[in-house]
Amino acid sequence: MRGLSRRQFLRWAALSTAGVVAADALAGCATPPSEVLLPGEVTPGPTPQPLMLYNENVPGFYVRYYKRFPAPDPAEWMLTVEGLVRTPQTLSLDDVQNLPSVTEVRRMKCVETWSARAKWDGFDLQTLMETVDALPEAEWVHFYCADDYYESMSIEDLRQEGVLFAHSMNDELLPAKYGSPLRLVAPSTYGYKWPKAIVRLEFAASEKIGYWPTVGPYTSSGAILAGRDHPLDLPDASRPIEGGEVLYPEDEEARASS
Repeated sequence: MRGLSRRQFLRWAALSTAGVVAADALAGCATPPSEVLLPGEVTPGPTPQPLMLYNENVPGFYVRYYKRFPAPDPAEWMLTVEGLVRTPQTLSLDDVQNLPSVTEVRRMKCVETWSARAKWDGFDLQTLMETVDALPEAEWVHFYCADDYYESMSIEDLRQEGVLFAHSMNDELLPAKYGSPLRLVAPSTYGYKWPKAIVRLEFAASEKIGYWPTVGPYTSSGAILAGRDHPLDLPDASRPIEGGEVLYPEDEEARASS
């Protein structure tokens, strides 16, 4: 048999060592053999893991997504706006933040019967329509999100008081768990009409039924009904509501002081 070259010998020695290490690893005592290196090779660093978003009962404001998914990277995120527009756009987070800003203090009401209030900053529909020069026949906006969620809102509903596309929450950039980099705020509708982690908007002539009405007993309008509410951020355990936007005296005080 021919003699081994130095490189062949080193690799053979490493593989032999790997066999011993593998046996130890099975007993939980050593480094896995995949991390055994030849002399002069670079030790690989840990691979960064994406932040995974999922449902959490965070005190004061619960987190709800319809499925677990990796959070978008704000530095790489882009918003595509297309459809019935004259000038389609692809906007970065900086572009979105540079649009004329509006601020609203509004409460989100969930079909699970809880609600929570926040201060939201972003831009309104009129600003978006002017940015892309929406066509007159556009009557709906379809929302597509990073977790594959989708929704549809009429232009009429998106013009209602308090509705905005939010990139900030409580004077900070929108946290990933609450829909970064961009989410909708629509205070007269349930939270499932507040799409989060939006990546694409399409102006259209007709409605696209959103995800939840296709899989459960949810209305496509998402209008808030009369009943009971459990505000997570207020002391009372339960309060009656009449339907429509949920607005308490504490909310009006917070809005006046914002």
